[in-house]
Amino acid sequence: MATPHTAHDHGSDHQHPNDPEQEHQHGHQHGGGDQRNAWSETDPALWFTESFWDDRYRERPIWSGNANQRLVETATDLTPGRALDVGCGEGGDALWLAARGWQVTATDVSPVGLERARQAAEAAGVAHAITWEHADGRSDWTPAPAAYDLVTVSFVQFPRHELVAFHRKLAAAVAPGGTLLITAHHADSHAGEGTPFTADLFATAAEMAAGLDLDDSWEVSATDPTRDAVFPPGPDGQLMTVRDAVLRATRRR
Repeated sequence: MATPHTAHDHGSDHQHPNDPEQEHQHGHQHGGGDQRNAWSETDPALWFTESFWDDRYRERPIWSGNANQRLVETATDLTPGRALDVGCGEGGDALWLAARGWQVTATDVSPVGLERARQAAEAAGVAHAITWEHADGRSDWTPAPAAYDLVTVSFVQFPRHELVAFHRKLAAAVAPGGTLLITAHHADSHAGEGTPFTADLFATAAEMAAGLDLDDSWEVSATDPTRDAVFPPGPDGQLMTVRDAVLRATRRR
């Protein structure tokens, strides 16, 4: 959604409302005034659905096409291998990974977003390195177990009662020696007055780590860093500091 891609940036997300400047750098974000109105005027139960995101993508491109900052920070020093990008949105993260030698499986709930991402990959000359998959993370969709050297999801923020099961599916897809990267919006920056979102939609990094409850075969880092972003994204946005929730976990065995 990129977040509801907060669910997709979505980077994806997407099932999420995504983030701005990066912005998406990735995929999604709450968007400018017209995009934010879409959230406010839609039943929250529909924020995470295929039809909601298809409508958003039909209106116009949402994200910048750049890779999300947290992915760049994490993956720049990783050895390219097999990557799973969940909630890929318009494909910014998937294209960045493919250009650096990764073989990428990129999934999203929105066929319209996926088609835009496919076109971007063809234009960038990396289509051969990306497999696109229409998938809804809230469904019984489950990625192949222990199959990926990197599993990344950016700003896909489902309701809290669904989040643990979603994150555990992603962790199970990480191969020994691989990395799980979950980047989410933090309530400090994305909930409350002036937004259509309540704080219970957003988990801190520590809360995400507690929900995953990974054993000692994993090395886990849970942080809530800030970054500068144009928010809301677009010509009317203002440069401001936003907070993310970032969980990085490396599977030792």
